[in-house]
Amino acid sequence: MHTNIGQYESLASSALDEMEINRVIPRIWGLDHTVWKPEPDEITNRLGWLDIAERISTHLPRLQDLAQNLRSEGYSNALLLGMGGSSLAPQVFRDTFGVKPGYLDLQVLDSTDPGAVLSVSESLDLSKTIFIVSTKSGGTVETLSFFKYFYNQILKQVGRDLAGEHFIAITDAGSRLAELAGRFNFRDIFLNDPYIGGRYSALSYFGLVPAALIGMDLKLLLKRAQNTADSCKESLQNTCAQLGVVMAELAGAGRDKITFVISPAVGSFGGWVEQLIAESTGKEGLGILPVAGEPVGTPGVYGPDRVFVYLQLLGDSTYDRAVKALEDNGQPVVRLVMRDPYDTGAQFFLWEMATAVAGYRLGINPFDQPNVEAAKVLARQMVSDYQESGSLPEGKPIISLDGISVYGNLPAQAGNAPLAAFLSSAQPGAYVSLQAYLQPNPDTDAALLELRQSIRERTKLAVTSGYGPRFLHSTGQLHKGDGGKGLFIQFTSENVQDLPIPNEAGEQASSISFGVLEAAQALGDRQALLDAGRKVIRFHFSSDVPQGLARINQP
Repeated sequence: MHTNIGQYESLASSALDEMEINRVIPRIWGLDHTVWKPEPDEITNRLGWLDIAERISTHLPRLQDLAQNLRSEGYSNALLLGMGGSSLAPQVFRDTFGVKPGYLDLQVLDSTDPGAVLSVSESLDLSKTIFIVSTKSGGTVETLSFFKYFYNQILKQVGRDLAGEHFIAITDAGSRLAELAGRFNFRDIFLNDPYIGGRYSALSYFGLVPAALIGMDLKLLLKRAQNTADSCKESLQNTCAQLGVVMAELAGAGRDKITFVISPAVGSFGGWVEQLIAESTGKEGLGILPVAGEPVGTPGVYGPDRVFVYLQLLGDSTYDRAVKALEDNGQPVVRLVMRDPYDTGAQFFLWEMATAVAGYRLGINPFDQPNVEAAKVLARQMVSDYQESGSLPEGKPIISLDGISVYGNLPAQAGNAPLAAFLSSAQPGAYVSLQAYLQPNPDTDAALLELRQSIRERTKLAVTSGYGPRFLHSTGQLHKGDGGKGLFIQFTSENVQDLPIPNEAGEQASSISFGVLEAAQALGDRQALLDAGRKVIRFHFSSDVPQGLARINQP
């Protein structure tokens, strides 16, 4: 690691000295919860990630046998059903490594949008697909909804006696999913170490089962992780401690937007590290905002609240010039070099330990997520109300223009420029979060990216973007738990086609659809943000979503 952080070097050096005096690194490896908080709650039972790379190595033959058996039986596809910590590492693996010839093509479903569910379903030969149902708690509503829908689909093709053979579970022992896996005769169940939290689970079964199915070299991946872990055990002169200190100290000095510039071949790593940092640090009125996937701009579009991480694949010079320009302009930059894609294993551990160190310096518990449940509770209540009344509490729009309904509180002078009026309320040090409860597709991706870049250039604010409900399991904790300067822009749309969610797997009765679930999640999250004192506006599109996004971006 190479750092160019200018005036902040002395802060980082002093912090490392303090950590050495207080033996912070040895205490972390000694599982000492008092590093973070006096009480052990959600700490002592969340430190299994420290040595998982070593422990899980003995289980690799089982994973390899699974992959071989599925290949020999003619399976060609794998579909992972999961959210957040269950889905992000598998997505990194698929995007980074592709599929080894002869192995299973992996897709990840983490959207409740009915169009997304239908698109995935129609793209697969379900009779040749293995479904990986992945949730630590075993009760994640999205994951179980996916399971019920796809179980019914495969049931039509292969019958009840064989349907369970198409499913694998990854969960904690004793969970609801563990019970379902037994009841429906799943092919296999992988009981993960319960002492590993979701966002720290990349090197556990949650990441390695799907990685095995695409033919990755798991032994090499874990070796890279273990080498980094070993280098971060004793002396403070290690990358893990240094990175964590830089994160925390610069955040304390007002540079609390850690912005990732990543070589394209390993670019999806940004989605995984975004959850890790946001959910671990965004609480108690504090937070480090990770900015991933933002187009790299010229120095003039950034404010004084950034620190840049340049994660570079050896030999790739795509962003060299842009990063040098940022350094020359006085922006703090951390440079990390990956020898090859298998250094992803090293990066997983590096950022996990660095985030734990940052938590110590910030004085927070990096392993809990106290604000995540608020949106879930409200969404569940709205679903329950819908089942009784047949409607959701949409409210009345404040503005309607060209097929776009706008919901929120805006000044009367907002007129036909509600976005500009909303953005004008930004405080110093604010950020903007684009929250798209929409079907992910290339056209919508491009329109969101254009909007994101336009807002940054107009305001010089950090702008993040995510699809719902995916981001609820990623950055949602920070949105409600940080200092409260975020501006939240929700996007929803009419569903062209909806899909029923079976009340129970194997039954036809349904009292709710994916469209209703998605809408309830959007409305529940909006209310949770408002309850936390955040500023929220919602744009609802009645038709063409990319066109609507372009329309609201007009001055």
